[in-house]
Amino acid sequence: MATRTPGAAARNPKSGPAKKAPAKKAAAPAKKAATAKKAPAKKAAASRPAPPQAPARRPILFRAVRAVWLGLAHAVGAVFRGFGDGAKNLDPAHRKDGVALLLLALALVTAAGTWFSPQGWLGEAATAVVSGLFGRLDVLVPFLLLAVSVRLMRHPGGPDQDANGRVAVGLSALALGVLGLVHIGCGAPAMGSGASKIRAAGGILGWASSTPLMAAAGPLLAVPLLLLLSFFGLLVVTATPVNRIPERLRLLGEKLGVVEPAELPEDEAAPDREYSTAPPEDADPDAMPFTVEDAGDEVGARRRRRRKRLDEPEHQAAVPDPFQTRDIAAGVAADLDGALTYGVPASPAVASMLHQVKDHTAPPEEPGVPAARASDAPDGHSPAPARMEQLQLSGDISYALPSLELLERGGPAKARSALNDEVVAQLTGVMTEFKVDARVTGFTRGPTVTRYEVELGPAVKVERITALAKNIAYAVATPDVRIISPIPGKSAVGVEIPNRDREMVTLGDLLRSRTAAEDTHPMVVGMGKDVEGHTVMANLAKMPHVLVAGATGAGKSSCINCLITSVLVRATPDEVRMVLVDPKRVELTAYEGIPHLITPIITNPKKAAEALQWVVREMDMRYDDLAAFGFRHVDDFNAAVRSGTLKPPLGSERELTPYPYLLVIVDELADLMMVAPRDVEDSVVRITQLARAAGIHLVLATQRPSVDVVTGLIKANVPSRLAFATSAMADSRVILDQPGAEKLIGKGDALFLPMGASKPVRMQGAFVTEAEIAKVVQHCKDQLTARYREDVVVGGGPKKEIDEEIGDDLDLLIQAAELVVSTQFGSTSMLQRKLRVGFAKAGRLMDLMESRGIVGPSEGSKARDVLIKPDELDAVLITLRS
Repeated sequence: MATRTPGAAARNPKSGPAKKAPAKKAAAPAKKAATAKKAPAKKAAASRPAPPQAPARRPILFRAVRAVWLGLAHAVGAVFRGFGDGAKNLDPAHRKDGVALLLLALALVTAAGTWFSPQGWLGEAATAVVSGLFGRLDVLVPFLLLAVSVRLMRHPGGPDQDANGRVAVGLSALALGVLGLVHIGCGAPAMGSGASKIRAAGGILGWASSTPLMAAAGPLLAVPLLLLLSFFGLLVVTATPVNRIPERLRLLGEKLGVVEPAELPEDEAAPDREYSTAPPEDADPDAMPFTVEDAGDEVGARRRRRRKRLDEPEHQAAVPDPFQTRDIAAGVAADLDGALTYGVPASPAVASMLHQVKDHTAPPEEPGVPAARASDAPDGHSPAPARMEQLQLSGDISYALPSLELLERGGPAKARSALNDEVVAQLTGVMTEFKVDARVTGFTRGPTVTRYEVELGPAVKVERITALAKNIAYAVATPDVRIISPIPGKSAVGVEIPNRDREMVTLGDLLRSRTAAEDTHPMVVGMGKDVEGHTVMANLAKMPHVLVAGATGAGKSSCINCLITSVLVRATPDEVRMVLVDPKRVELTAYEGIPHLITPIITNPKKAAEALQWVVREMDMRYDDLAAFGFRHVDDFNAAVRSGTLKPPLGSERELTPYPYLLVIVDELADLMMVAPRDVEDSVVRITQLARAAGIHLVLATQRPSVDVVTGLIKANVPSRLAFATSAMADSRVILDQPGAEKLIGKGDALFLPMGASKPVRMQGAFVTEAEIAKVVQHCKDQLTARYREDVVVGGGPKKEIDEEIGDDLDLLIQAAELVVSTQFGSTSMLQRKLRVGFAKAGRLMDLMESRGIVGPSEGSKARDVLIKPDELDAVLITLRS
C-alpha cells in the first residue's frame, strides 16, 4: 500500500482531512461575533495610558553615590536656609552695616587692581568690570565706594534713610554726566572699536550716556546736556536748591576763610539768647535725637555765630527781657510741659526748634504783678504764662485766674497698640475672603476710636466696602462700626472702629495744649480730641450758639461742665458773665455763688422763661448803644471804651463801661418747652437771630431731641451742633440733619458740627471730675463775691397782681386768646383739644374771653364770633398781662 505524506493529504481536496473544512467555515461567524464583542473592550483599553514599564535596576554603586550626593545637597541647603532665615530677623541697622562692609571690601579690591597690578582671580575680575564700566575714571571708583560705605556706617537707617536714597540718585546722575563728557572728550569711540578703546575713554557707562544724546541732538548739544546732568547730580548730592546756591557758596567761603562772616541784625540774634542747644543734665539722650550742631547745615552755622557774638560784652546789653516774648512762647511751653511730664516726644512745632527752652535772666519785679521765676515753673522749664497774672477788674479789684494745676493731668496718648495691628489683620482677612481688591494702608488712633484707611484697587467700587459693614463688625466683634467714604482730603475709605483700650481725655490736658495756649480769647473752651488725636477747642463767640443733645448717660452733662470750667479758668467776671438754667436742680448746683453769675442759678422753668425775656431786653439795649455810637460789634465798642476814645454825649451822666460776653446755658430745654413753649421759643429765636453782634451766646442742651423740643425755628437759628450717642436715627437727624449719632458708643463719644462745616468731626469729649470743679469754684469764690443784677426777675421781686377773676389761669387764658384770635374760630371743643383741658376749664376760659371782648356770646352749638383781628392780638395780650 502506498504511503501518504501530510503535505499530499493537505493538497488533495478529496482526502479525509479536507472533509473537516465546512466545520471550520461554520465556526468563523461565531469567532467574528466574539471578536466584535471584544472590540469595545479593546478600544477602551487603548484609550487608557499604558502602564509604565519598570526601569531597569541600576547598579548599587550608582545608587549609593546618588544618595550621598543628595544628602550633602540637602544638608548644605538647610545650612544656608538657616542663615537666610536668621538674616530676616536681623535689625535693619545690622543689615546696612553688612552692606557697608561689603562695599568697603570691594573698595579695597578695586583699589588694589586699579592702582596696582591685580592679584588673584577676584582682583582680576573686579578690575575688569570696573575698568569696563568706568573707563579712565576707574581709579576714582575706590574713593566712591569708600564714601558710600562710610555713610552707610554712620547713617544705617531711621531719619537718614531717605537721605541715603537721595545721595545714591545724585551720585548716579553725576557719574553718568561726567563719564559721558569724558567719553566725548576722548573721541567718542563706538562699541565696535574694541574693548581697549572703550576702556581708554568713558567706559560702557560713558558710552551709554553720550551715544543716545549724540544721536538725538548732535555732539555740540550733547555736551551742555551732559553738563546739566552733572550739575543736577551735584545739587542732589549736596541737597542744595538752585535758589540757595549763593548762600551755600558764601558759607563755603566762610569755612575756607576766604569770605568774612556776615553780620546779623540784633533783633535776629537776640531770641537765641533764650535757647540752648546743650541738653540738660537730667535729659534723656533718646528724647533728643539731634542738636543744632548735628544738623550740619547753614542754620546750625548761623546760630553758632550768633551765640559766639552774644557772648561778647558789647552784645550783653542787647538781650531783651524773656517775659516780653512770653505770649509767643506760651504754646511752646505747653508742648514742652507734656513732653517733660510724660517723657514722650514733643509736637513737631517744638521738635523743629531743635533745642529746649532755657531761662538765662530773671525778669524784673513789676508793681502789682508777682514775678514768676524759673524755679517756680513746673519741671524747671518755661515761665508761667501771662494768664496767671493778677488782673485788674473794674473798681481796682485784683483777680487771679485759677491755676491749671487744679486740673488733673491725663496719661500719655498711644499712637499704636497690639490691638490695632490685630484689627488691621482682621480687616485684611475680611477683604480677602470676599475677594475685594483693597488693602489697609494705615490708621490714625484717637482716644476712643481708630480710623483705618482702606485704599481700593483699580475698578473697585466704594460700595464693595460699605456693603461689608456688617461683616467687618462681625470680624472685629463690635456693632459700632462707622464707614466714611471717602475720608475728607484723602482718596481712601475710612473704617472707624472703637478701641478696646480706651483712653481718658481730661480737660486739664486740653487747656494745657498748644492750641489753648496760643488763643487767649476768653470764650475759647475745651471740647475733646478727634480720631486723629488732635485737640479740639471751640470759640463760643464764633459758633455763635450751639445745640448739645444726646441720650441719658452719653456725656452731655460732662460737656456742659467742661464748657463752664473752661470759662472759669480762662476768663474774669469782667470778661464773661453767665446765666445758668438748671430745671433738674442737681446738674449745675456746684457753680452756685461764682462771681461770673448775673443771677442765682435758675431752677424754676417759669422763671427761666422770664430770664430769657430779660436777655432779649439786654440784647436790645446793647444794640441801641451800638447804633448810637456807630459800631457793628460789641468788641469794637469795648475796644473804644477801654482806649478812652468813646465819650458819652454832652449833658449825660452815664459812665460808659465795656459790655462783657453773656453766656446763657440751658441744661434741659425740654423742661422749659413743656411749661411755656411759646414764650421760650420766641425768646430763644429772638436771641439766636440777633444776639451774635451783641456778645450774647446760647448753649442749649437736651436729652430729648424730638421735634416738639428742638423745633424748626430753633434749629434754623442755632448753627452749631454737638450730638452725643442717640437711641434712634430720627434723633440724630433732628440734631445733625443727618444720621450718624445712633452709631456712637457713648461715654463722651460725639459728633461735632460747627458753623460752616460740611461734615461733622468725630471726637471724644473731655471729662472733668467733681473734685476739680469744686477746687476751681472755690478759687473763684475766694477771689470775688458774686454780685447779681437786680433787674433780672427770677424770684426775689414782688409778685405780680393778677385779676382775682382770672386766678391762676392767666397762662392758659393767654394761650386760649392766641389760639382763638389766630384761627378766628371760637369753639369750646377746640380749646379742649388744643390746650388739653376739660370741658369745665375750656368753658370758663371762653367766658373770660367773652367778658373781655375777645369773643361774642354763645349761640347754642355754633362757634362764637371772634371780635378781635390778628393784628390787634399784641394789644390784647398786653392788656391781659397787665
